[in-house]
Amino acid sequence: MAAAGDSSGSAVRRRRGDGSKTETKCADSSGEHGAEPGEDSEKEKSPQSLQTGTYWLTRIVLLRSVAFIYLVAFSVAYNQNKQLIGERGLMSCKNFLNSVKRYVGGKIGAAAFVYTPSILWLLDWSDMDANLDAIALVGMALSAFVLVTGLANMVIMVTLWVLYHSLVNVGQLLNVLCWESQLLETGFLAIFLCPVWTLSQVPRCCPPSLICIWTFRWLIVRIMLGAGLIKIRGDKCWRDLTCMDYHYETQPVPNPMSYYMHRSPWWFHRFETLSNHLIELIFPFFTFLGRRMCMVNGAVQILFQVVLIVSGNLSFLNWLTIVPSLACFDDASLGFLFRSGGGAKKAVLEIQNEDAAGRTPKPTKGMLIRRVVNISLGILIGCLSVPVVMNLLSSRQVMNTSFDPLRIVNTYGAFGSITKERTEVIFQGTLSQDPKAPEAVWEEYQFLCKPGDVYRRPCFISPYHYRLDWLMWFAAFQTYEQSEWVIHIAGRLLSNDSTVLSLLDHNPFRGKGNPRWIRGEHFIYKFSQPGSTSAAQGKWWLRKRIGAYFPPVDLAGLRGYFQSRNWPHPHIPPNRK
Repeated sequence: MAAAGDSSGSAVRRRRGDGSKTETKCADSSGEHGAEPGEDSEKEKSPQSLQTGTYWLTRIVLLRSVAFIYLVAFSVAYNQNKQLIGERGLMSCKNFLNSVKRYVGGKIGAAAFVYTPSILWLLDWSDMDANLDAIALVGMALSAFVLVTGLANMVIMVTLWVLYHSLVNVGQLLNVLCWESQLLETGFLAIFLCPVWTLSQVPRCCPPSLICIWTFRWLIVRIMLGAGLIKIRGDKCWRDLTCMDYHYETQPVPNPMSYYMHRSPWWFHRFETLSNHLIELIFPFFTFLGRRMCMVNGAVQILFQVVLIVSGNLSFLNWLTIVPSLACFDDASLGFLFRSGGGAKKAVLEIQNEDAAGRTPKPTKGMLIRRVVNISLGILIGCLSVPVVMNLLSSRQVMNTSFDPLRIVNTYGAFGSITKERTEVIFQGTLSQDPKAPEAVWEEYQFLCKPGDVYRRPCFISPYHYRLDWLMWFAAFQTYEQSEWVIHIAGRLLSNDSTVLSLLDHNPFRGKGNPRWIRGEHFIYKFSQPGSTSAAQGKWWLRKRIGAYFPPVDLAGLRGYFQSRNWPHPHIPPNRK
């Protein structure tokens, strides 16, 4: 493999004593050369613009992009995992691991790791919150290092992949969304962009593998085709071009732009839907039609994701989907992102000049081994893609599914069905002893981002996201029997549990004591009409009550419900017993 050096990674040139031939040694250096006769004129003759067909700069952009997504993902984990899957979390990962341990025979062995791959099996469970924090903090530190410096090796990228795998696999319902598997697949491919040990932006003896670049391109092709085919085969509104009449209002977490884009003319919504089909079903095939058409597809996919980012809070999904699209561009097309005369760009120019002059370094043993690894990667991705392609071709296509426990190659898709009305579950509490009393005053809890208070402006938070807000979107078109964790939240709110309250924006009983009763109300939400009286009053939303989502509950009444599900029962204040 390449020797360690600085980030410029240029090759050192040494001439034979007779000066008849130049031999290039594999090394990383600062790019400075001794003053040799004729070298200045040689530099003047060397082309000063990047040539097509190499991917040194592409690798740097890809690694920094993957690191950015990892940083966001680990930040979400650090800020929310303790409340969601920690010791007192809504879905304790310790309880989950114990149930897996019982299922595989009561031992932590190979069967447990295969069923739930996670390094948490190897850690002390006496303080699971500390374990979760440590994993997230190490992930944040490593990803920040790669993002800032542009330096990475296989050791760092494998560590990031293993750490995030360990969190995703114990997240249960909280980690079933498509971007988790997509990040794991993207992160796995990023491992093979790097040298094993060397920390250099341009490691001369570890050129970017064209096979690895094509695995990224294959990923964006599958993502787009999966999303496009599930729409055509799914909701009728995708075929009659009316889905965008509803999408902005009913998507999981709208942002302020969603409010205005929802009111676009009908013809614009038809244009959006048709464009969506073209981008997801036609443009991906441009990837296979040569450099220029591949770049066209990359540019279109990136622009498409930017539009989605602007128009809604879809977590880091769209940011993540931009990453494999970057593999459609080579050094010549990405050179504008790098400072002229800077270390990386200068090093790539020198490498291209050396290759053009026939001074390509002789393959070392490490380089030959690396070629075998790259070919093996291509074979692995090809084999694992067989069921994925069969799924794409099937009339019973399923989306966001993994066919292997490590989630190396997955199926993707989004919004195969579009909800036509937005419904929300609103938690309400009262201090009244009798929940049926006419004088009972019910006060509402507010989540951090999901719609609640009709006067509150929709948030703009992408690429960050609040996992509980997303789960509440799913719960709204199910029943509480299908989403039992909703009752778990109600029980925690009855005891003013600080763990759950930290996931909310507003606690109406702060400083008032614990509520005696909690209920869930079901509402239909619609955007107010811009320029209307409601909008003039400051209302972003209009809502209409559907009915009760779950009836009023108190702590005493929930005791049996909690015990039957092995949930820790919240404390009942002495004056309530």
